[in-house]
Amino acid sequence: MRQGDLVKRKSYGGDIIFRVQSVDQTNQRVILRGVDYRLLADAPVADLIEVKSDQFVDSSRFHSPQTVEPMRRLVRERMAMYREQSSTPLKGQQVGNFYFEVPGKVLHLDGDPLYLRKCMTMYEDLHIPAQGLHMQESQMASALERLLPQVKPDIVVVTGHDGFIKNRSDLDIYALSSYKNSGHFVKAVEVARNYERNRDALIVVAGACQSHFEALLSAGANFASSPARVLIHALDPLFIASKVSYTPSKNTVSMLELMESTVTGLEGLGGVESRGCHRMGLPRLEKIPSQKPLSV
Repeated sequence: MRQGDLVKRKSYGGDIIFRVQSVDQTNQRVILRGVDYRLLADAPVADLIEVKSDQFVDSSRFHSPQTVEPMRRLVRERMAMYREQSSTPLKGQQVGNFYFEVPGKVLHLDGDPLYLRKCMTMYEDLHIPAQGLHMQESQMASALERLLPQVKPDIVVVTGHDGFIKNRSDLDIYALSSYKNSGHFVKAVEVARNYERNRDALIVVAGACQSHFEALLSAGANFASSPARVLIHALDPLFIASKVSYTPSKNTVSMLELMESTVTGLEGLGGVESRGCHRMGLPRLEKIPSQKPLSV
């Protein structure tokens, strides 16, 4: 068993495909990260079944109909908004010829480099200004202290992998100590909320699989996982950020529509009523300054 191998767990019926993050040869245990889901787990080597590369096509899993449809729906909504705005005359001209749009800017911190690359590609496809960094979940709080004044985002996403700490006789789903990374996400949310206390001025999306939903909301997140402690899809945090980015700033985000934009739904994600971040302006801008790369 080597780092990067694809595996399933026999004890769970092979329900989830993982990638091996690290191997403890002494104790014959491995740390696993979900391929489709933001789940962090550990297992004995003897419990694992290797998944051959020819049995697994990564791109098809991320672009399955269930995954792609929410993104297509968001694009359709954007096009409908463009048509409505372009149909309003301005001194005999069409507004669509003159206006420019300012979607909400996203700062995305992710504990998984593969997920981050896929998310950044989708932000680009949706024309959402976004900057992202891969780092360990334990580093996110300190990184935000430096990055928030530098980037000045409208939306912050702090995500990666999470899950219950297994083999505990005193497992308490309401204790942060029962989770692998929820405590780190909570600290990151607290840093973001200390930077900007207004939940409509800075939208915070936080959590991963089975994360401590109540603690994240109490810390100041607008949207978080996971109310029913279920697994969430790798792209669910991006779906929420994208929907908020393109909701007009004068409107609140429809909670039901928002959760319909995710693969997991209400069991996996929830939150509080929040305003969108999208704005329109006149006259049309011919050139938008490029963003500087992030440094931590």
